[in-house]
Amino acid sequence: MKNTQCYHCGNHCNDTKIKLNDKVFCCNGCKTVFEIFTENDLTCYYDFQNNPGAIPNEIKGKYDFLDSEEISQKLLDFNNNNTQIVTLYIPHIHCSSCIWILENLHKLNKNVNNSQVNFPKKTVRITFNAKNTSLKELVILLSSVGYEPYISLEDYEVEKKKVDRTLLYKLGIAGFAFGNVMFLSFPEYFEVNEYWLEKFKHIFRWVMFAFSLPVVFYAAQDYFTAAFKGIKNKILNIDIPIALGIFVLFVRSTTEIIFDIGTGFFDSLTGLVFFLLLGKFFQQKTYNFLSFERDYKSYFPIAVTKINKDESEENIQIYDVKKGDRLLIRSQELIPTDGILINGNAQVDYSFVTGEADAVKKKSGDKVFAGGKQLGEAIEIEVLHAVSQSYLTQLWSNDVFQKDKTSSFKNITDTISKHFTVAILSIAIIATSYWLFIDTSKALNVFTAILIIACPCAIALAAPFTMGNMLRIFGKLKFYLKNALVVEQLAQVNYLIFDKTGTITTNTKNSITYLGDEISYKEKGALKSLLRASNHPLSRNLYHEISVNTKTTIHNFSEKIGKGLQGTFNKNTIKVGSASYVKDELESNNLNTSVHVSINNSYKGKFIFKNSYRKGVSKLFKKLNKHFHLAIVSGDNQGEKEFLKKILPKKTQYLFNQKPKDKLNFVAKLQKENYNVAMIGDGLNDAGALAQSNVGIALSENINVFSPACDAILDAEKLDKLNLYIHAAKKAVTVVKYCFLLSLVYNVIGLYFAITGQLTPVIAAILMPLSSISIVIFTTISTNIIGNKLK
Repeated sequence: MKNTQCYHCGNHCNDTKIKLNDKVFCCNGCKTVFEIFTENDLTCYYDFQNNPGAIPNEIKGKYDFLDSEEISQKLLDFNNNNTQIVTLYIPHIHCSSCIWILENLHKLNKNVNNSQVNFPKKTVRITFNAKNTSLKELVILLSSVGYEPYISLEDYEVEKKKVDRTLLYKLGIAGFAFGNVMFLSFPEYFEVNEYWLEKFKHIFRWVMFAFSLPVVFYAAQDYFTAAFKGIKNKILNIDIPIALGIFVLFVRSTTEIIFDIGTGFFDSLTGLVFFLLLGKFFQQKTYNFLSFERDYKSYFPIAVTKINKDESEENIQIYDVKKGDRLLIRSQELIPTDGILINGNAQVDYSFVTGEADAVKKKSGDKVFAGGKQLGEAIEIEVLHAVSQSYLTQLWSNDVFQKDKTSSFKNITDTISKHFTVAILSIAIIATSYWLFIDTSKALNVFTAILIIACPCAIALAAPFTMGNMLRIFGKLKFYLKNALVVEQLAQVNYLIFDKTGTITTNTKNSITYLGDEISYKEKGALKSLLRASNHPLSRNLYHEISVNTKTTIHNFSEKIGKGLQGTFNKNTIKVGSASYVKDELESNNLNTSVHVSINNSYKGKFIFKNSYRKGVSKLFKKLNKHFHLAIVSGDNQGEKEFLKKILPKKTQYLFNQKPKDKLNFVAKLQKENYNVAMIGDGLNDAGALAQSNVGIALSENINVFSPACDAILDAEKLDKLNLYIHAAKKAVTVVKYCFLLSLVYNVIGLYFAITGQLTPVIAAILMPLSSISIVIFTTISTNIIGNKLK
């Protein structure tokens, strides 16, 4: 029993023998963790990986400092009465078992609502009920099961982000090993038979073996983990043939040098892993380049309204928000940073942060947190600190608030990898069976050779390099896609739906005329103050049109999305919006877009808007009409339908007087008819349709509303380039397909040598790196050509 491994942590038990259920543990700590997992039906933890745990540390009194509310507040991302959110850095996270147990914390503590692991950063984001448990209790729980968080108040006050360089380390190790193994292989490549080679040949081979060990067991471990998960979930992903190829390369090469029957394929092995990691590194660097944390001002086209000392208002980039600034937050706007409520009554929807739909009421002097959406009247907050860029980015990508569009979408790599894996295994079995009858000695050699040479390195590299480069190119052209998958989804779109107001029309050039009874100066002041709280494009436009400087306090503010606004001033009720909302009747003359006004249920009149259409809209639709079905879906009336018919293609479909739900239902109806739909809207009343569509594109024109439903953000000035962007996405997918064909050519050549039993290390060393390098060069050149055409 001296060398028995601990069932929980894997350490040698030596003379310590603690047994439970025929399992041996090195200490009572490991045994206690096992008992905890057993009691809570969490023993699947040990199925993912053998001995995945760590010895729990002594924690008595260690975290008493967390009893201090002042200290705890500095660690929390979010704190609203009963719901708190904290992100903890846990160095021990290293495998799928760690992810599984940490994302099942709710089984160990019923007050944990949700826990989400960020594996590359080794962090876990925990949402918990602060009424029944505390941050200290959570930290003690984590420590007791071997996942002690690293807590440094200094780090948390300055910046919480921990830079994870794991991929860089793996790439460096693989590259170093690859270079050295190639040099050590050269003498045998060229069959140098001098005395020194015969003398040092075996030493060279064992040195190459030594170089391959960290590559296989460290640098390539992610591929084995992903392959294991794929097999467990009965999914044939691209990682299965890759992991199989790496495994066979290593086993066969090791066997050859042990029995002195060859030099092995260590050069191909290290080269394969190096190029795979290079592709992953390139993809990561591309995402970092596009990351909203790198240059928030450039990559997140969102503004906020700042109130200056002279009470004037100006739109500023969110990046420029500083501590002490006064910000105006209108109805439906996202609170961009933590602040103190200084004016107005807040009704904050924190569902975007916590998942809980109930709005929270706040009064003057209360603290409000980033990520909440104001539902009521306009409020003013004083900024407590600069905008946390990474926090807002985290909010946008939070899985709780994402409609999972990826679950039903198979990307091109996954689609082809399924067939590729089946084909290669079939070829290997057939070829091996053939050689078992012809020449038994070659059968095993042929089987392993096929798995080695057919490893889909080039296929795995094609999509990351192509789509990653396209993300970078689109970003430079002010078209910001959320991830690489959106490029493929965009390429499959065949039906385009456009919102009208604020999308194909501009909010900055509309002409407005008033028709009706005279509105007094005080009433205009009240009307402007009511409009000030709304973010609808017509409300914003009319707000700037009314030249009144007085401010009126509005009470009982309410907004019915797509209908209108209501509030009270000096015991008077004012309503603004559609005719059906303001005077309970449909407008008989629907020739123009109108906003109606009533005071104390006495109808005053209407503001008539003459829309100004964006430059190039007519040409854009004519180009899109050649390849797509088109529709205009608007909440406005049919006043401009005849005009639109003159400037837009004949087959364009028009739907007016559409409520937000109607837009969503129209998208869903088209999807049931097997259309791939892209919705282009301004991100306000179109949020539901944007989320429902296959690709939701939010147009940005100095918009203050944060729209998490979209898959892409397009600068309004670039709307006329939309057809070029979609065409470029289709070209990118074509490039990936060409890469697959190129990879197929290499595989056919390699398979010829493998099936005939002629595969030698030198042939593998030439074909495998050549295929990877040629794919990288081809995708880079091709996507750059596509990008230059866009410019």
